[in-house]
Amino acid sequence: MNVPMTTSPSTLSPATDVAPPLPDGAELALGLTTVEHLSRNRALDVYDVWDARRHCRCVAKTLRPDRLGEERVVARLRQEGALLARLGHPHIVRAYETREEPQLIVVLETLSGETLDHLLESESRPMPVEQLALLGLHLASALAYLHGEGYVHVDVKPSNVIIDQGWAKLLDLSLSRPPGPGPAGMGTACYLSPEQARGGCFTAAVDVWGLGMVLFDAATRRLPFPDLERVRYPQAYLSALPVRVARPSLPRDLALLIDACLEHAPEQRPAITDVLEALEAFV
Repeated sequence: MNVPMTTSPSTLSPATDVAPPLPDGAELALGLTTVEHLSRNRALDVYDVWDARRHCRCVAKTLRPDRLGEERVVARLRQEGALLARLGHPHIVRAYETREEPQLIVVLETLSGETLDHLLESESRPMPVEQLALLGLHLASALAYLHGEGYVHVDVKPSNVIIDQGWAKLLDLSLSRPPGPGPAGMGTACYLSPEQARGGCFTAAVDVWGLGMVLFDAATRRLPFPDLERVRYPQAYLSALPVRVARPSLPRDLALLIDACLEHAPEQRPAITDVLEALEAFV
């Protein structure tokens, strides 16, 4: 399965004058031939392509035709390509190159498997403890490495995780940024930490929160803040559901770890290295 790597749920703009995606077999750039259009969101088109130079299939992320001149969108995609190209971690998707002609294109590896959100939707029961801990260990490893390189991911969620035979990879670094002040609402609704929702200092604790949300979702098939979409911050965050209420059979230490990742105050959440150490006991 060729997996699209998008920056948000695939949502088309209401504009009616946007040029359609390229057809299969079209030339996206020199040596890049479209095999299939995978997705379109508010800013990007994502294609499965044949890379003639590499003699293999790749994924190409490029700007939507109507967003080519928008500096902020261009800068985000260019930054993501540059960051992924210099990172090297088994649980983070690889980027091979960034092209500037005929337009900005980031060429990434093709991944087999399914997005975590799709996998969870297709399963009738919550994730078993061993798989849950391994998922957390893979993602915590990726995040610890990313933090060590001076960036926070900002958008950790199930649709940004690929699972292939138990092996997890983190996708989409388009919002990644050095720690520091961030605007209110940056990220994905229902997965925002309190400091993301209100705007504030984005630190590694933002990603610890995102990891906690992913593990809570995988462990229980629900989110701990049921009113997050309907109630404004901060009230929704004050009605957190403890993970052992939603899944009483979860081992106590693992439940306490997930709940700790979802502490309201960022300074009360565990460090990502402490999360790694705690998860290793379950794997």
